[in-house]
Amino acid sequence: MQTEHLQNVRPSWVAFGWFAAAAVTGLALVGFSVLGLIHPSLDTGSGWVLLAMLVGFFCGGWLVGWRTGEAPVLHGVGVGLFSLVVWFLANLLAGLLGAAEWTGLSPTVAAASLLLQIAAAVFGAWYGTHHHALNTAAED
Repeated sequence: MQTEHLQNVRPSWVAFGWFAAAAVTGLALVGFSVLGLIHPSLDTGSGWVLLAMLVGFFCGGWLVGWRTGEAPVLHGVGVGLFSLVVWFLANLLAGLLGAAEWTGLSPTVAAASLLLQIAAAVFGAWYGTHHHALNTAAED
């Protein structure tokens, strides 16, 4: 198993993992909405929204860990922290276009969501890395 070094982190896979995590999270939210478990006006800190994030970021982390096979903690943290990059760019673009400021998240919910994303992505990347190692060993 590879050790955790920044040289083992693949930024392109971190970004791809975040996009996969966001897609799975969105799909889970649509599914919960279809089932009537959530409503668009629901608070973003509800359990169903947090569960969707947990599943989505676990899947995104797993994809990165399975594909790269190294540095699962750093890749998982990168996937979670990429949310800050996307948030910054979305707010910058909204400001340039004159859109209203987004005030829907309290600082506590935002921090908890970020920590949940990081933890889920790290665990997913760790699981994917170990799955990758098992598959590699079986092929030998």
